[in-house]
Amino acid sequence: MRSGLSAEVRNAFVNRLAKNARHWGRWARRRDFGAWRVYDRDLPEVPVAIDCYLAEIPALGLRVHLQEIDTGWEQGDAAHRAWLAAVRAAVAEVLSIAETAIVVKERRKRHGREQHTKTGAAGTPFVVREAGLRFEVNLEAYLDTGLFLDHRALRAQVRARAAGRRMLNLFAYTGSFTVYAAAGGATVSDTVDLSNTYLDWAARNFALNGLDPKRHALIRADVVAWLDVARRESRLYDLVVLDPPAFSNSKAMGGDLDIQRDHAALIAAARALLAPEGEMYFSTNLRTFRLAAALAADPAVIALTAATLPEDFRDRRVHCAYRIVRGAA
Repeated sequence: MRSGLSAEVRNAFVNRLAKNARHWGRWARRRDFGAWRVYDRDLPEVPVAIDCYLAEIPALGLRVHLQEIDTGWEQGDAAHRAWLAAVRAAVAEVLSIAETAIVVKERRKRHGREQHTKTGAAGTPFVVREAGLRFEVNLEAYLDTGLFLDHRALRAQVRARAAGRRMLNLFAYTGSFTVYAAAGGATVSDTVDLSNTYLDWAARNFALNGLDPKRHALIRADVVAWLDVARRESRLYDLVVLDPPAFSNSKAMGGDLDIQRDHAALIAAARALLAPEGEMYFSTNLRTFRLAAALAADPAVIALTAATLPEDFRDRRVHCAYRIVRGAA
């Protein structure tokens, strides 16, 4: 049971965080990353993930997103508040920021990115840079911030493969994969999501990076239903990104989505839209994910997880990723 930060645990946490902050801060600056993970449950006594966000506007400075990870420990409300306050104070001390610059999220044990749940707070959006590109983030309004840091390497792969290609981004969230594809030279793109909120956010990201809305379309639709329409319309793409939530039961959908149960059918539907020589990148954050046997045996399905895990994350189950070419399913 956690009953607070003892002097011994606090010292260990402060020392580890200070060492990490120096290392990962330099690492991020060299790569033009305005957001990076500085602590990832390094000590079992302090099970939190801490991400730093450096606002493009210097006056906003450094902001911190601190996520508690549920380990199943039991703790009374008062003890929990005291423990979390002690962690927050230690983070502020080490990073030389005000506690008000730290946004704390209490998270229950996750089985993947189920849905981007609102917190009830409006939050204050600001812009961070990533590899020469600009993205709006909001640390308060949702459990997630608008930019998944674990997908940097996969975004970079998409950028490297995008020149002269038609791109499709499914379950697009705030459109970061499309921004990377456009930066890599994608000629046109379709970005599909069911949420007006996230499509509006994607539109702001597009504008921040100078994307032409005449060539880069935003489409509000249930992805599962839209894929069937796209197949009937004989749409074809050279580059597809498929990054669905682990589970969704939005009222606007025709039914619920369970990625473990549904991934084979979803991949087949998206794969049917690949042009000759086309390729798809599929990713899931379901921690217990197992690829369907037929897909695992398919030589056209290539595991990319190890190559796309972020250096600044200790969590090696943060996502699974695959490259899939047209081939026979």
